Amino acid sequence: MQKKQVNDNEDRYKGEAGNFQSLESDDGPGPMKSVEGWILIAKGIHEEAQEDDLFDAFSKYGPIKNLHLNLDRRTGFVKGYALIEFSDFSHAQDALNGVNKSDGIYGKKVQVDWAFKKPCKKGALKPTKKQQQ
Repeated sequence: MQKKQVNDNEDRYKGEAGNFQSLESDDGPGPMKSVEGWILIAKGIHEEAQEDDLFDAFSKYGPIKNLHLNLDRRTGFVKGYALIEFSDFSHAQDALNGVNKSDGIYGKKVQVDWAFKKPCKKGALKPTKKQQQ
């Protein structure tokens, strides 16, 4: 007795495969909010800097939600970058502008930028032929 093979795959792949919803945003490039807040990346941090030094430099501009300073496992020194999270866009923007214009931390100039940015339309992925139909 042979069992009849049922082909369920016909209905399985119908629909909007590959068409994803996107977050609402204006059309221009710029900073993008993460899931919990606005995250800045600070680069060029002195290897002997500590979390307290960064906290003091950035907390002038608003309450810091989270600060992450990576250390090299082998040497124990700072890797040279940190992630700083603010819950308010205005505080993050003030910190970005303020720290970039300051003398830096431990006398070393620090470059601050947005950790997440919206892609510009020019560099966005193009839809596939199937998505255009």
